[in-house]
Amino acid sequence: MNAIAAVEKYLDSAKESQLEDLKQWLRIPSVSADPARKADVAKAAQWVFDRLSQLGLQTELIPTKTHPLVLASTPPVPGKPVVLVYGHYDVQPPDPLDQWTTPAFEPDVRNGNIYARGATDDKGQALTHIQSVAAWIKSGQTLPLQIKFLIEGEEEVGSEALAEYLKEHAAKLACDVIVISDNSQYAKGEPAITYGLRGIAYFEVWAYGPKQDLHSGVFGGSVTNPAIALSRLIAALHDSNGKVQLPGFYDCVVPLKDSERARWAALNFDDSKMAKQLGVSALAGEAGYSTLERRWARPTCDVHGLMGGYQGEGGKTIIPACAGAKVSFRLVPNQDPATVAKQFQEFVANFKQPGVRFEVKDLHGGPGVVIDPDSPFMKAGERAVTSAFGKSPVLMREGGSIPIVADMVQRTQAAVLLLGWGLDDDNAHSPNEKFAVEDYYRGIRASAHLWQELSQIVK
Repeated sequence: MNAIAAVEKYLDSAKESQLEDLKQWLRIPSVSADPARKADVAKAAQWVFDRLSQLGLQTELIPTKTHPLVLASTPPVPGKPVVLVYGHYDVQPPDPLDQWTTPAFEPDVRNGNIYARGATDDKGQALTHIQSVAAWIKSGQTLPLQIKFLIEGEEEVGSEALAEYLKEHAAKLACDVIVISDNSQYAKGEPAITYGLRGIAYFEVWAYGPKQDLHSGVFGGSVTNPAIALSRLIAALHDSNGKVQLPGFYDCVVPLKDSERARWAALNFDDSKMAKQLGVSALAGEAGYSTLERRWARPTCDVHGLMGGYQGEGGKTIIPACAGAKVSFRLVPNQDPATVAKQFQEFVANFKQPGVRFEVKDLHGGPGVVIDPDSPFMKAGERAVTSAFGKSPVLMREGGSIPIVADMVQRTQAAVLLLGWGLDDDNAHSPNEKFAVEDYYRGIRASAHLWQELSQIVK
C-alpha cells in the first residue's frame, strides 16, 4: 500500500474522533475582542498547542502583549518545499445571543452541519490541516515535506501581535508557500481556490456636540444633533451610483481584466438566488459592475455599528451629546490602508456641521493581495482539491480580508495558497455560524493530498 492510500484508509476510520476534536475546540469561547475572555483565548491556544505537541511536532507557545502565538513544525525534508500553514484560534463575539438556535459555544450537529461560533471562521478550517498531518503520522507514513504551523489568537482584531513578531522572527517562518483555509468554496458542491483577497481599513468616527445630553423639547432646533450630523456624514460617503466619495480613493485601483470579467460571467451567478438567500428584495452596489465583481474585486465602504443616544425601552427625548459609527473600507490590491486612512481623515475634517466636532479613530488595516493563478503551487492545490471533492475547483477572488497575509508574504517572500472549505452561507460573524461536516472531512482529505502534491514541486 502506498503512502497516500494508507493515509486515506486512516481517514476513513478517524471521522468520529476528528469531529470530537472540533467540538472540544469550539467549546472554548476565545473571543479576542473581549478583554473578559482573555483566559479563554489563552485556553484555546493551549488546546491547539497540546494537539500539535502530541503529534510529536516541535511546538512553541509564544507569549505576546495580547494573545499567544502557537508555532510548530515537522522535521525538515531536504530538497523539498517548506509549507507554512496559517490559521487563527480566536473568534468573533457571538452577539446577538438571542438569535442563536443553540448556544454559540455549545457545538450542535444538525442537518449535516456543526453549529458554533468559530465553526468555519476559523477553527474548523484550520483544524483540517492539523488533522491531515495527524493522518500521515498516525498511519505510519513519513511526511514528504516539512510543514510549519502558525496559529494566532487575534486575527479578528487586526493581528498586531503577529505583525510585531514578524518584524523580528520572520526567519523562523521561512517557507516556500503559505497555506491558508479561512475562506469559502464558490458554492455548495463547487470547490474553489482563491487567488485574491481584499484588504481593509477600519475606523470609528465620532460626532461630539453639547457637553451633555439635552432635553430635545427645550433645546431642539437650537443645536445640531450629533446623531443627525453623523447620519449626514455617513450618507455623504457614497454617491447615488454607489461610488465611494473619498477624494483619490480610486486612484490606485487597477481595472479588472476583460479575461477575468469573462471568466466570472461564465460562472452564471444568480443575483435573485442570492437575494433570496440573504432575505432582501434586491442586490445593490456600485453601478457598472456585476455582483461578483463588486464582491471580489472592487473597493467598498460599509457601516458596521452605530452608537449614541438612548438605547433602552420606551422613549427618552434627548439630543445626545455624541454619536459614533464603526466604518470600514474594503480595499483592492494597490490600495494602501495608510493612504485610505489619510483620505478618510481629510474627508471627515472637511465635513462641517455647526457646533459639532468630528473625531476619527484608526482601528486597524491591511492591504489586499492577488496571487498568480498559474503558479505550480496553485496547480498542486487544484489536484489536491479535485482528489477530495471529485470536482475541479473554481478559481475565484474573495471579498473578505485576512490583513496579515500581505505582511507575511512581504516578510517571507513566499507564495500563497488559499483553500476554502466553507460556504458563503456559513454565517461567519453572524448568529448560527456553521460548517458542513462533510466539507470538514473533505477539507482534511484535500489537505492530506496537498502535502503529496506539493512535495512533487522542484525547488
